[in-house]
Amino acid sequence: LAALEGAAGSEPPLKCEELRLGQYPERGWDNSTQEPMNCTNHTAYVQCLPAPNITCRDHLGIEKVFTGREVGFYKPIECRNVNGYSYKVAVALSLFLGWLGADRFYLGYPALGLLKFCTVGFCGIGSLIDFILISMQIVGPSDGSSYIIDYYGARLTRLTITNATFRKMQTYP
Repeated sequence: LAALEGAAGSEPPLKCEELRLGQYPERGWDNSTQEPMNCTNHTAYVQCLPAPNITCRDHLGIEKVFTGREVGFYKPIECRNVNGYSYKVAVALSLFLGWLGADRFYLGYPALGLLKFCTVGFCGIGSLIDFILISMQIVGPSDGSSYIIDYYGARLTRLTITNATFRKMQTYP
């Protein structure tokens, strides 16, 4: 039994970046947008605080026992750039005031909003098309940012195929 304890104790501790999920809480989330703070170029560095009594090596290689209050490492995570445009508000404006162009004014397209206003939503057809495009998140804010959507909300993820995409061929006869 003592030999097993000695063998287990001689194992070097992991790097802090290699800790398992749950061994470190992340902090630095914005409650109003439900995205990490300081999101630039679709990447944010979130402070990770190793849980109390976790031993790991920091970025300098120094072995340390954490108390749960110190920052152990900064984890890069993917994020969406948001600038205050709510998905729920855009869909509601498109549904109820789309014939006046309110949805396009809200999203930052004043010329299209004025055109919809003057033509009463292109006689209703333009309003219906805009409602579908906004609901499917094809039309977004004019500044290129993403909508503010609840963390477990109806978020659209676009899939693309490029020359680097691996295609598995069908194998049955």
